[in-house]
Amino acid sequence: MTEQQTPTPLEGDALELAKLRAGLTAGLTPAQSARLIGADEAALTADAATLAAEFTSSTLAPPAPRAGGNRGPDVQGTAGTVSAGVAEYRRKNGLDADGNRPERKPLPTNPGNPFVENRATWSHR
Repeated sequence: MTEQQTPTPLEGDALELAKLRAGLTAGLTPAQSARLIGADEAALTADAATLAAEFTSSTLAPPAPRAGGNRGPDVQGTAGTVSAGVAEYRRKNGLDADGNRPERKPLPTNPGNPFVENRATWSHR
């Protein structure tokens, strides 16, 4: 007659090491491995496999859409060539054929605040 050996329950550091081994083998992170439940290596391995199956790509949420919208809306509608895109960009941004902005009129050098109205004065009574 053959006696069946029962697994020895793990405790302390041996249990933590067994959790880490079982979790890493199943593809879990160390933080996820620390949450495994079981008293021996067989139970920990089974729990790790079950937990890893919960984190498959089919159960994960889809990635969030990127913010910012469409890229390059200032050159859409062109013929698809680089030179057509450059010409469209220059037209929309007011650039000449060399890519320079036309000269602007200098701003007036009016001393004082242009938003002040000289008609009314405020006094405190």
